[in-house]
Amino acid sequence: MSSRLFSRVLDVASTGKFPRVQKWVWRRIYNLLSLSWRDRDWRFMNYGFVPADPTFLLEAEDEAERAFIGLYQQAVEGLPVRGKRVLEIGSGRGGGSRFIARYHAPASIVGLDYSPETVRRARRINQDAPSLVFETGDAENLPYADGSFDIVVNIESSHCYGNVPAFAREVSRVLAPGGWFTFADMRSKTQLAALDGQLGAPGLELAEARNISKGVVAALDAAEARKRERIGRSRWMQHFMTEFSGSKGSALYKGLSRGDIVYVARRYRKAG
Repeated sequence: MSSRLFSRVLDVASTGKFPRVQKWVWRRIYNLLSLSWRDRDWRFMNYGFVPADPTFLLEAEDEAERAFIGLYQQAVEGLPVRGKRVLEIGSGRGGGSRFIARYHAPASIVGLDYSPETVRRARRINQDAPSLVFETGDAENLPYADGSFDIVVNIESSHCYGNVPAFAREVSRVLAPGGWFTFADMRSKTQLAALDGQLGAPGLELAEARNISKGVVAALDAAEARKRERIGRSRWMQHFMTEFSGSKGSALYKGLSRGDIVYVARRYRKAG
């Protein structure tokens, strides 16, 4: 797929334009990626985050994923995860849920994703994580009872949704009183005010708002060589994957570097 065609796909799928088409496009993109990008050691699909002082410890087997894990570490750092019920919405290949399960000791963690093929792959490559299951479901219509979770995690997924306010209402519904919703994703600078309005569902109180774009660009730089090596093995998808992965020279990399695209982190607490 050429860079020009990829840009047109992103334009159709951008938040607020043709919401039903948007969800349809993203679901099929991720199904395609799961079918074609079969590497067992590639558990993450996010752009990553490298903090100014990356001090959290990882086991040797996870060091190669440090840049990607950083986005999850910043999301849950300081939250009372131990012994709690955790839901990740938009769990992708499951690396983030696996990290939380292995390093933060929740009582249970569910990884939910809209792409059936991605869920199947996540189950296959994350069998070593305790108290972790993966399920297929829609972020805008969660298949869980009210108050089912203590912490909801949503990382780099909401830009695929057709109805972000409906998603936020569902998060508020499935959170127990006093629970936490931790969110990270990117938007164009002009969409930030709208995003905060969309996430402000009844019952959710904003506790923290940060711009983490600098750390995301640092993670893209840190992962560049590994991504380029893998992209070089994709005979038919090199242009597509260069853009999709945020490699240097891509529209996303340039936008984040210039500040036209902003990567934000938000934390909300459920009232009560």
